[in-house]
Amino acid sequence: MNGLAPPSGRMRFIAVAVVLCAGYFCSSAFAHPRGEWTKLILTQHWPQTFCSMEQCKTNFSYWTLHGLWPNTGIRCNTSWHFNATLIEDILPEMEKFWPDLIVPSSPEFWKYEWKKHGTCAAKAESLNSEHKYFSKALELYHKYDLNSLLKNNNIVPSEEHYYTLDDVETALINFYKVKPKIQCVHPGKGGQVQTLGQIEICVDRDFQLINCEKSTDEIWSNEILISGKSDLSVCDQSMQIYYPPVPSRS
Repeated sequence: MNGLAPPSGRMRFIAVAVVLCAGYFCSSAFAHPRGEWTKLILTQHWPQTFCSMEQCKTNFSYWTLHGLWPNTGIRCNTSWHFNATLIEDILPEMEKFWPDLIVPSSPEFWKYEWKKHGTCAAKAESLNSEHKYFSKALELYHKYDLNSLLKNNNIVPSEEHYYTLDDVETALINFYKVKPKIQCVHPGKGGQVQTLGQIEICVDRDFQLINCEKSTDEIWSNEILISGKSDLSVCDQSMQIYYPPVPSRS
């Protein structure tokens, strides 16, 4: 037969894809292969609240890092083991701003975070090493400086003064220009006050701020390292917030 055979279904698909790639569709649909993360969740917790749940003691008077979590993926490469010698140059910062509140001076918390979240974040070239991952978390922690932001808006730990969710949320939105995720420990039956516990700030793959979702479908948002459960959830708009201070030393 002298005529050309009609293109197969596969060839027709490739042809259509080539045409679409000339426009916006290609950049949005094929930019990130299926399963790759599109958002990182910079998560900081208030040590006093954390220790009230985990029965630990701490004198940290500032927010510390809980993790830097991709919105998809978990334990993406279990053969990629944590090696503390690879981050020796940033260990002083890690111990200060990303401490293990349960077992001080232990690398187990970092090992856990790397195995569960870091190996997934490492799918991006910008985070494709242990050093890049932990360094970026510290960089974002300092850049978005949650501690100073709250203090500058007169939101400070107090036994006498309670806050509303609007107080905290407005301060964060006015500065970051995006919506964070604010989490509290909710009171037991008959309780009147929720306790401020964790704040999530979200960035895209270029580390630019974006809105965080309030949905409980975010599978990482309420994790607790040791117990495997959490009493944290998005703060209740209608209930006052207690921001616990560091206990005074007797």
